[in-house]
Amino acid sequence: MANTSTPPSGRSPWSVLHGIHTTQVHPLKKPLRAQVRVPGSKSYTNRALILAAAAQGESTLRGLLRSDDSYWCCDALRGLGLRVEVDGDTAVVQGSGGMWPAEQGELFIGSAGTIARFLPGVLATTGGQWLVDGSAQLRGRPLATLLEVLTTLAARITPQGEPGALPLRIEGRRLPGGQLTMSGNVSSQFISGVLMAAPLLSSPLTLHIDSPIVQQAYVLMTLDMMEALGVTATFDDALTTFTVKPQPYLGKAIDLEADASTAGYFLALAALNQGSVRVTNLGAHTRQPDIQLSDVLERMGCTVQRTNTFVEVQGPPRLRGGFTVSLKEMSDQTLTVAALAPFADGPITVRDVAHIRHHESDRIAAMCTLLRSMKVPVEEHPDGMTISPAQPVGTSLHTYDDHRIAMALAVLSTRTPGVVIEDPGCVSKTCPTFFGELQALGLDVDLRA
Repeated sequence: MANTSTPPSGRSPWSVLHGIHTTQVHPLKKPLRAQVRVPGSKSYTNRALILAAAAQGESTLRGLLRSDDSYWCCDALRGLGLRVEVDGDTAVVQGSGGMWPAEQGELFIGSAGTIARFLPGVLATTGGQWLVDGSAQLRGRPLATLLEVLTTLAARITPQGEPGALPLRIEGRRLPGGQLTMSGNVSSQFISGVLMAAPLLSSPLTLHIDSPIVQQAYVLMTLDMMEALGVTATFDDALTTFTVKPQPYLGKAIDLEADASTAGYFLALAALNQGSVRVTNLGAHTRQPDIQLSDVLERMGCTVQRTNTFVEVQGPPRLRGGFTVSLKEMSDQTLTVAALAPFADGPITVRDVAHIRHHESDRIAAMCTLLRSMKVPVEEHPDGMTISPAQPVGTSLHTYDDHRIAMALAVLSTRTPGVVIEDPGCVSKTCPTFFGELQALGLDVDLRA
C-alpha cells in the first residue's frame, strides 16, 4: 500500500533474514573449491514481468529471481488487477493487452529502482489512475529525466512530494508518439523505460539519444526482452536513434538467465582465496555486462575459463594491482573490485562510475568510508576511487541498506578477521539466499539476532 507520509521498508515476505541484525563471515581456512548455481537475473526478471503484464495472453517466466524487487513488482501487477502466480522460480502472468482489469489503485514498489523507471511509462500510456510509491530509500532516487521525457509525450504524471521523485500520481491514457530527444549519460534505465512504453503509443516513436549511453548493454537487454514478447524496434549500431511502431506485446514462455551481478561475488571469492569457483548456469555469451568482471579478475592474475555454459575462476597466490580500470559498463561490480583491491600488490583505481552515487546509497562515498574504517588507504574521486594495498582491520560495518555493499563486505571478510556486517538482510533486494549459499559452500557464517 502506498503511503505518502512515512513509507514502509522495501523488505518483502520473500526476505529470509527477518530479525537478523548482524553477521560474520569468518576467514577461510583453506582454498575454496566449489560449483555454484546462481539465482535468476534481476534485470531480466523485472523487464519480463512488466512486459508480460502489458502483453496479450499468458506468459510463463522460468528462472524468475525471488527477491524483494521482484516480489514488489508482482505485487504491483496484482494491484493492476492482473493474475500473477508464482511457484518457486516460475511465474505465470495473465497479460492485460494494455487494458488493466482495475481502474485505479495504490501501487507500492519497495526499493525497486528498475520498477520505478520501467512502470511509469507503461502506466501513463495505458489506462487507469494510479498512485505509485516506494520505500524511503527509493523516494530519494531521482526520476526527473524520465518524467521530463514522458511529460513531453503529454503524459499526466504528478509528483506528490519532492519534484522528480516518488510518490507519483499517474493518469493513464493513450498517448501519441512523435520525436523525442533524451540524454544517455544519466541512466540507461530511463531509456529502457521509454522504449518499453513505446509500442503502446498510438503512433510511431523515434527516440534520439544526444549523449553516450551509460551501460549500453542494459538497453540491448531491454530490446531483447521486447523482441522475445513480439515487439520489434529499429535502431542504429551506435544506439543513438530508436524507432518503435505501435504493436502488441504477445504472451510467451521465456527462460530467464541467471544473474551475472550475483555471480561476480562468488567468482571474487575464488580470486581472493586462491580458490576455484565455477558458476554453472551462466555462460560468457550473456549480454549482462557484469560478466566482464572475469576480465578484470584475469587482469588481477586469475585464471579464467569461459564457455557458453559456465565461467570458472582460479585465484592466484596474490592478486595483481597497479592499474586503472573503467567500470562504466559494469558499475555494479565497483564494490566487488573495491573489496579485492586491498589484497592486491599495487593500487587499483576505479573510474567512470559517478552514476553509482545515486543508487541504493552513494556507493563511492560509502565504500571509501568503510575501507578507511578498516585502515585501508583510499582516495575518493568524483567518478570512483583509488585503493592501496593494506591488510584490512576487522570492525563493525554499516551496510547503508545496500545489498551490494553487504555482499562485497562478505567477500572481503573471508580475508579479514573480526568483520561484523550490520543489517545483512538488505541482500534480499537481489539475493535473499546469499548468506545461505555461502554456508552451503562450507564457509563459516554466523547470523545473529
